[in-house]
Amino acid sequence: MGISKLPLEFKRKLDTVFHVFFLLMGLITILVTFLIVLALVLDAIKFFTHEEAGGFPRSLIRFFTEKEWTPTFAIKQIGILPLLNGTFMIAIIASAISIPLGLLIAGYLSEFASHRTREFIKPWLDFMEAVPTVVYGYFALLALTPLLQKFFQLFDIEMEGMNALSPGIVLGFMILPFTASMAEDAFRGVPTYLREASYALGADKVTTFFRVVLPSAKSGVLAAYLLGVSRAIGETMVVAVAAGMYPNLTLNPLEPVQTITGYIVQVALGDLPFNSFEYLSIFAAGIFLFLFTLIFNLLAVYLKSKVKGY
Repeated sequence: MGISKLPLEFKRKLDTVFHVFFLLMGLITILVTFLIVLALVLDAIKFFTHEEAGGFPRSLIRFFTEKEWTPTFAIKQIGILPLLNGTFMIAIIASAISIPLGLLIAGYLSEFASHRTREFIKPWLDFMEAVPTVVYGYFALLALTPLLQKFFQLFDIEMEGMNALSPGIVLGFMILPFTASMAEDAFRGVPTYLREASYALGADKVTTFFRVVLPSAKSGVLAAYLLGVSRAIGETMVVAVAAGMYPNLTLNPLEPVQTITGYIVQVALGDLPFNSFEYLSIFAAGIFLFLFTLIFNLLAVYLKSKVKGY
């Protein structure tokens, strides 16, 4: 017996059951997220009030002013700047790769590619997204870094085996399918009549794309790239494998650096005592990683809400 033949009262009860079920699942999701944030905040507070950090508020001042990050050493320095430097340097390099290429790919797929070409390219983009991040990390370390070292040797420039450039480039290609797909969705959301109006005025496809489609979809495109940058900031395995484990306050991408996620992996895989000062340091770093990704995600949501309705 099909669902359409069931009694009306039974259908209503079934609808109520599913409504309650999905409501509970939504509430559980919110609760789990809240508990994760609560655990992060409570352990971060333990770090900043710990006597080895100097107590609050001195620990917070040290956190933002000291230029070294060595909470696991005998002489403890807790300046977050080296980790922020490595995190944002790699994210900027990745953005420099993914933003222009993603814009071109999304524009081509949305405005210029035939249906057959689009159906051929899209699965390859999806395949890139499906590759495990640890594979990207080892590709950066074992394939890209040696090639870049040979290239820079031509100019007598020394490049370290662990550096920010290789994982930044690989990370840019790793987030490329994500940003390109979201940007393409933004372009496809632009009404057809705007394109037709541009064609009626004598504009070609290229002019229409840059003068009509791109400005109309700018909020959605910016949201796509903010989410891409947020993903790059939170990436773990690529930077843990190829960027190094040395918190280095430098602007040279050819030197080893450590990101916040890389440090969390390093400490979490160690054998430090639970609730020790060294162990709690991952929560102090993690709370700022959480805040930065939250800011980028909120900006992306805000920009998406500003997409014009036609």
